[in-house]
Amino acid sequence: MRIALRTVIGLEPLLLPSLGSKFKTVKFTGSWRSPAKTLSQTKTLGLRSCRAMATKDQIELSETEKKIFDRLLGTLRHFGLQSQLRVAGGWVRDKLLGKDCYDIDIALDNMMGSEFVDKVREYLLSVGEEVQGIAVIPCNPDQSKHLETARMRLFDIWVDFVNLRCEEYCENSRIPTKQKFGTAEEDAYRRDLTINSLFYNINTESVEDFTKRGISDLKSGKIVTPLPPKDTFLDDPLRVLRAIRFGARFEFTLDEELKEAAASDDVKVALAAKISRERIGTEVDLMISGNQPVKAITYICDLTLFGIVFNLPPNSEPAITDGCDRLCLDCMDTSWNLTQSIGYSTFSDEQRRLSLYAALFLPFRKTTYNDKKAKRISVVNYIFRESLKRKANDAEMVIDIHRASQKFLDLIPYLASIENDQLIEVKWVKGLADVPVSSRLRVSTGFLLREIREFWRVSLLLSTLLYPIDIHHTEDKHSLLDNQRALFQTVEDSIVRLGLEKVWDVKQWINGKDVMNVFQLKSGGPLVKEWLEKALAWQLAHPSGTAEDCLDWLKQSYSKRVKME
Repeated sequence: MRIALRTVIGLEPLLLPSLGSKFKTVKFTGSWRSPAKTLSQTKTLGLRSCRAMATKDQIELSETEKKIFDRLLGTLRHFGLQSQLRVAGGWVRDKLLGKDCYDIDIALDNMMGSEFVDKVREYLLSVGEEVQGIAVIPCNPDQSKHLETARMRLFDIWVDFVNLRCEEYCENSRIPTKQKFGTAEEDAYRRDLTINSLFYNINTESVEDFTKRGISDLKSGKIVTPLPPKDTFLDDPLRVLRAIRFGARFEFTLDEELKEAAASDDVKVALAAKISRERIGTEVDLMISGNQPVKAITYICDLTLFGIVFNLPPNSEPAITDGCDRLCLDCMDTSWNLTQSIGYSTFSDEQRRLSLYAALFLPFRKTTYNDKKAKRISVVNYIFRESLKRKANDAEMVIDIHRASQKFLDLIPYLASIENDQLIEVKWVKGLADVPVSSRLRVSTGFLLREIREFWRVSLLLSTLLYPIDIHHTEDKHSLLDNQRALFQTVEDSIVRLGLEKVWDVKQWINGKDVMNVFQLKSGGPLVKEWLEKALAWQLAHPSGTAEDCLDWLKQSYSKRVKME
């Protein structure tokens, strides 16, 4: 049975047009290799939920942390300072969960970070120790940074120093209207989540839980705000996305009142109006790069925040229908499951990140909109460049992955077949008429891999999701996943067997100057480009040939052309 695309991953025909009947279905009845359990895979897939981890009652310091804190306390004694030094936020949370953390933020109760860093520097010099590095990062409200931060490198770890603060926000901005020294309790309650509001007091060597529920929420696995969630989110709507990210990362449960507030119209308006697109994009990228990306996007969909976060353009063509968020989520979920099934060692971290973006935006791969100059632009490009303000390379790479995936669909029937000699005709490869039938698959595949380079496995992964697979009605999603994995691995093996795994690293034997010399041309142009493609096709068709052989072929082809003219 041919599984329709909509049946496989829930895609609407409007957004993902039918693949048509030209594709052969492939049925796998043999065995396939099991995905290897690598260190990288274990790190990502084998992470136990932090809820299941035994939360520690006390923090165990590493030797390096002991040295750092000893120098800070030595500074207090040296200058007779009465300051309380507290490590804030994520470091405390992670240490209580038994995890290593190298992000140490020190909160000071009675002085600015730059002032204290100067004292530490002076103390270290007085005891004959080296000062590794100091930096002061000024306030920058436009970049959502409202406090001066001083940084100092101690025992090869950067430590940040800021003052405890108490902030008030205006109605339509996340820039504080008032900011002053606060107490540790005030600072704790102004933080985003209770699990991030804990302090470790270096002076007393104790954990401080001023909200009275940070430790209990950490132990029970709950995502809760210290103050009423709607007030917290309206003060700083970015906290909505942080709650989602931490909930997904630790596989914690979002508080019901928190979810209601996050999905409210007031908070949605505030998120769109008060938070820069750069900050939203940063949070999304941290989700996509995290250990539970599908869970994070599921939260965004469940809280009806997809349109706010990804901010799709109006007047798209074809029109983006209601429910597109679920289509995108289904694509990403299927890709995530298939990646796990194949084995994480197959892909680098960057390839996995961009493959998830490519899967998430797969329903928009053929959707465009009119820009201000009435030019048709890819919606995928708009999302990256305007909605998330990510780097241009990400947008270009995802669009290239989509394009290459579509081309892979033309080749999969042949690469998955056991037949050696197949008549292959693909529109995106020119000059196949001069290539022997037995070499056309190698030539076509070689052109595609030279185009997409090291991301060819990512493109193959996406095309595997789209390719119709022959399975029985009674078989479940696991069987479909097994067949998709088998198809991926069969095609991958064919590419390796053809000797094309890194074909983009192979230098082309013939260059433009060679063509111009043989054809007696004074300048380049379409003719040179055409014959360069033909020369590359010849090279791919004759992997055991040499540059001299290819040049002889070019000369013979020119002679034939002259005679015909």
